[in-house]
Order: sequence, then C-alpha cells, then structure tokens
Amino acid sequence: MKEYPPTADALMEILHKLRSPEGCPWDKAQTAESFGACFASEAGELLDAIDRKVPADICEECGDVLMNVFFQIVLAEEQKHFTLEDVWRSINSKMVRRHAHIFGDRKADTPEEVAALWQEMKKLEHKEEKPLSVLDGVKHSLSPLNRAEKLQSKAAKCGFDWEKAEDVLDKIREETCETAAALAAGDEEKTDEELGDLLFSVVNLIRFRKRANSEELLRKASLKFESRFRFVEQAIAAMGKNFEDVSLEEMESCWQRAKTEAAKGQTP
Repeated sequence: MKEYPPTADALMEILHKLRSPEGCPWDKAQTAESFGACFASEAGELLDAIDRKVPADICEECGDVLMNVFFQIVLAEEQKHFTLEDVWRSINSKMVRRHAHIFGDRKADTPEEVAALWQEMKKLEHKEEKPLSVLDGVKHSLSPLNRAEKLQSKAAKCGFDWEKAEDVLDKIREETCETAAALAAGDEEKTDEELGDLLFSVVNLIRFRKRANSEELLRKASLKFESRFRFVEQAIAAMGKNFEDVSLEEMESCWQRAKTEAAKGQTP
C-alpha cells in the first residue's frame, strides 16, 4: 500500500485518486452540495472534541474538517471554478489585508480595535456593493443561533442595542410572561412564536455580554446535561432497577446527587 507524506499536496493527490475513473464509487458520486451536507457534522464533531479537551480527538477531527474543505476544492477544480492555489492566494491576501496593524501602518492595540479595523477592511473590499440593508450580509446558511447573533450585532453597530445587560434581562422576563400566557390560553401557534422570541432574547443577552457565543454556551450546557444524566442512569442501575421501575422523584433525587458531585469537583 502506498505511503503518503503528511502534506496538503498528498491529501489533494489522494482525493483526486478517489475521484478518478478507477476511484471510489461513493466519492465519485458526490457533488459540492451532497458533500457540503457532511461539513456541518464534521465541524460539530471538532467542536465536541474541543469541548472535551482531548488533543488526539481534536487532531483527528481537524483532519476530517480539512478533508471536507479540500474535497470541495477538488470538486471546484474539476469544474474549473477555482484551484487550491486560488484558495491559498485568496486567504493569504485577506489575512494580510485585514491585519493592517501587523502587516501595514495601521494601529490597533486592543481586541476591540482589531475587530473595528477588520470591519473597516471588509467595507473597503466590498465598497462596490450597495446592499439594500445592513443585514444583507448575514447568510441564511448559518446556524439559527449564530445567525441570530450576527443579525443582532449588525443592528447594534447602527446604534440599535440595549444600554445595559439588565435591560435585556427585563426583555427575557417579558418574553417569558408572554410565553406563559400563550401556553395558558392553549394557543399553540402563539406559543411557538413566543418561544422563538424568548430564545432570540436569550441570545441577545449572550451577545451583549461579549464573553462567549450562544452556540458555545449551549454546547457546554448540553455536555453538562449529558454528564449528569449518565450519572442518573448509573445510579438507577446501581439500585438494580430500570427507568420503568423508578419514579420521577427518585430520578430527581439522583439528579441532585449528580449536581452535588459536580459541586465537589467530581465528573458530573
């Protein structure tokens, strides 16, 4: 079996081989759209590995993400849309251009100043475009949480933003009350709408605080839930029972034990 060196060129050679007439039937059947559907999953697995802080898994998932990106480039080369060289040229030029405080004569000493300079460079790059709205650049392909943050950030740059975090918290309380009212009225469509508004308001508070993004916090919350629920499963099994054999009160008791263990610095 042929040995390939650990280089980008070697990966491109492998992918071209898979797409060749004597290559893999599955890979040959893929399109940019069909293979693109795999990318979100691979990116999610990388984020999961980062959350779990396992270097070996992060390394493996980085490779999977790179493979997906390079596969798209191979497909583009086949259609003569662009090449790997075009991609390198584009990203290298963009990184230098948007870091004018490093590669040029601009000044930016704080992360906030760097972010402002980045946006300024983006505007210069797209100055020929005349969007109908400041929100036009927010892609629909983003995840719902990410897109909500981007829309809010765009509006905030125009001055349409909260003055303090407490104001956003008041909005969350308002949306919670409206959700409760819709539930009490038995209005399913209104309840759906209010739940969406409630989610949007929570994302707004996360964005306003400028500490972490909503997807990152939700991933961490999901990991915490997963860890504690596994503890509940193990506790029930240790009792010689199944879920069907225990009451909700017993499960809640196990859940509280999981929280106690977490507070002590244990796994849950």
